[in-house]
Amino acid sequence: MDTNEKIKIVGTNIQEKANLIWNVANSLFGAYKPHEYGLVILPMVVIKRFHDCLLPTREKVLATYEKVKQLAVKDGFLRTASGYRFYNTSQYTFERLKADPENIKTNFEAYINGFSDNVIDILANMGFFTQIERMADAGVLYQVISDFTADNADMNPEKISAIDMGYVFENLVQRFSESYDEEAGAHFTSRDIIYLMCDLLTMNADFSGEDAPAKTVYDMAMGTSQMLTCMEERVHALDKEAEIICYGQEINPFTFGIAKADMLIRGGDPENMQFGDTLNADKFKGYTFDYIISNPPFGIDWKREAADVEKEHKLGDAGRFGVGLPQKSDGQMLFLLNGIAKLKDTGRMAIIQNGSSLFTGDAGSGPSEIRRYIIENDWLDAIVQLPNDSFYNTGIATYIWIVSKNKPETHRERILLIDASKCCEARRRPIGNKRVDITESCRNLITQAYSEYRSAIFTKTLEDKKTVLTCKSKVLDAISLGYNKITVESPALDDDGNPIVKKGKPVADTSKRDTKSVPLDEDVDAYFAREVLPYRPGAWIDKSKTKVGYEIPFTRTFYEYEELEPAADIAKRIAAREKVLMEKLQALFGNGGGQNE
Repeated sequence: MDTNEKIKIVGTNIQEKANLIWNVANSLFGAYKPHEYGLVILPMVVIKRFHDCLLPTREKVLATYEKVKQLAVKDGFLRTASGYRFYNTSQYTFERLKADPENIKTNFEAYINGFSDNVIDILANMGFFTQIERMADAGVLYQVISDFTADNADMNPEKISAIDMGYVFENLVQRFSESYDEEAGAHFTSRDIIYLMCDLLTMNADFSGEDAPAKTVYDMAMGTSQMLTCMEERVHALDKEAEIICYGQEINPFTFGIAKADMLIRGGDPENMQFGDTLNADKFKGYTFDYIISNPPFGIDWKREAADVEKEHKLGDAGRFGVGLPQKSDGQMLFLLNGIAKLKDTGRMAIIQNGSSLFTGDAGSGPSEIRRYIIENDWLDAIVQLPNDSFYNTGIATYIWIVSKNKPETHRERILLIDASKCCEARRRPIGNKRVDITESCRNLITQAYSEYRSAIFTKTLEDKKTVLTCKSKVLDAISLGYNKITVESPALDDDGNPIVKKGKPVADTSKRDTKSVPLDEDVDAYFAREVLPYRPGAWIDKSKTKVGYEIPFTRTFYEYEELEPAADIAKRIAAREKVLMEKLQALFGNGGGQNE
């Protein structure tokens, strides 16, 4: 089965399963407001997933528990019996809970308390124990448990894989977030975009060899951890023996709980999943990683973290943010700096940013200094513009930045821009704002453009013989993205029209002060002599005010001038149109006078 079919089938299954689960909300109606449904549904899905994973080994766990319950340390025995890094020693199952409606609250609490501590921690972070009380008081607890006992709520891993279950979680979180009307920057990344990011990251990577060290991958804003899961899936597709260790941090307690639950079920170390704000509570201080893949929030302010971020900024090279700070209204470039700080010397990062990271900020400003830092260190390898309408709840232009601490020799001091804004296929049915998919054909074209690393236009005609995919690429010299912003002064004149001089120097007329942006690869004095002096005799450059700036002119790079239609042709079209209109008017009103006589 090709990847396109896999995405479609999985997408359909996810939607169907998520619809069934979300229908549990019918049982909550009245007791909960619509924007509160997720407070119950999300943790209940986590619980039911754990329940269905543990069901096949339940008797073995209970037998083991009877043997070891007096021991001070028993976790290891119980984990071995369950086959997972978690277990439940309760006598209850969902079927048994459903069979005793009179004691549903007491029995359900006993069931929950039978879980291992790592599961209880997840549910506590999600605030679920309060919801048990609330559901019981409202008289809906029994019905909710009954709903999750239904056959179509079966979440046995034999029927739905860890990766697909992760996407069910993601779909449910998306619905919960939409009911809260969250901002566009708090978006979810669909599988087609993640696959593209994974392919760009792992291109030409070598995971082979029995003694090959484990590769580490980190997501600084992991949501439900699906980027990490897909990255692991992609690496194992390249080399099934490759070892990859995932790390992630997340600020939302619900998505964090789901990510940690997913890690437990997949057999990874749940301690690699950390809860907290990456910007001011970095849980991976001192860590570096082989790969970073992330879609941090954009267009969301960092005022809450400002005091800690500014304090770290003052540490200079000893902190993550010493190079510069972006505007308070948008913290996405802080995540970019965090990722760079956490890359190994051979590390690679794929991170999504919106358009403001390309150009926001004048020379010397925080955003410009961040771009300067990345470009002058020769870490920026490529930027890919994604199609609009690629995300579930934002339609704006977005970009994948590929950052590499060890660029190939042929990429050194150059940057590849890839315009893949038209490299997509329309969805039959939109999901929120997501109206297009980056299918396998699209992905192959984009990765081809990246692998060839040259200025070119790549096209592919699809099987329908009508759709033509297009992907454009342009290689730029890194230095061409920089400029010197110079301040041009003109002399103040006295009443006789002569320059005013003080201490042997001309006095500047501040009303005539001007600035010019001079390409970094051009001599400033030569530019000044050619472009300024002929029009402003006596002017000079105040070199104490010169600042270096960097911006990435993505739109301008791919702009294609469309020649206007000749005026004579336009006049002919207008005349022809007027003639047609006059003929219609005559046909409509031509005999009107005779009828009125």
